[in-house]
Amino acid sequence: MLLDSLINLLPDLNKAFFQTIYMVFISLTIAIVGGLPLGLVLFVTDKGLFLENIRVQSIVGIIVNIVRSIPYIILLVALLPLTKLITGTTIGPTAASVSLSVAAIPFFARIVEASLREIDKGVIEAAVAVGATPWMIIKDVLLPEAKPSVIQGLTLTTISLVGYSAMAGIVGGGGIGDLAIRFGYYRYDNTVMFTTIIILIVLVQFIQFGGDKIARFVDKR
Repeated sequence: MLLDSLINLLPDLNKAFFQTIYMVFISLTIAIVGGLPLGLVLFVTDKGLFLENIRVQSIVGIIVNIVRSIPYIILLVALLPLTKLITGTTIGPTAASVSLSVAAIPFFARIVEASLREIDKGVIEAAVAVGATPWMIIKDVLLPEAKPSVIQGLTLTTISLVGYSAMAGIVGGGGIGDLAIRFGYYRYDNTVMFTTIIILIVLVQFIQFGGDKIARFVDKR
């Protein structure tokens, strides 16, 4: 009986799994594109840094903190009009990727900022002393020095997005969370519920293992 149930579930499970991967990939890509520059701005405009600008740093910091302070499920619902405007619908993995991206950008930005703060200030001061331009300092000093920590942060962001994508299933976002809600919760099917939990655990473990391996590989310190 259990085996038959799992076999019948496979097509839906396969679809849900790839929908989750799709959502995480899109939102993670946007998080990198948007969050990395934001994190750099938060760091280099801080007091005592080579592009010090407290006003800019404060404004960007406040915006990042506002978005981060909103629980994802509330943000998901609040962004439904924007989601509709961008994607033309409020359901499905593409629609869910909008709120996932908005949540991921400030999250990753703070991780990048924290990673950059781990860099020895003496390394930055030495680069400034030899006349390196801000772009050269960012490209040749900050990013290489912070790379292992940023990759670890990227791993954390990816795992968080897997969890957020499961929550997106509550409003029909698709993915493993949607499958768990529709079949596991509404139909009281414990087989579906436990299967989705196991898949999420395995997926998260795989992401963490891969992220740790990459971080150790690029760490030349």
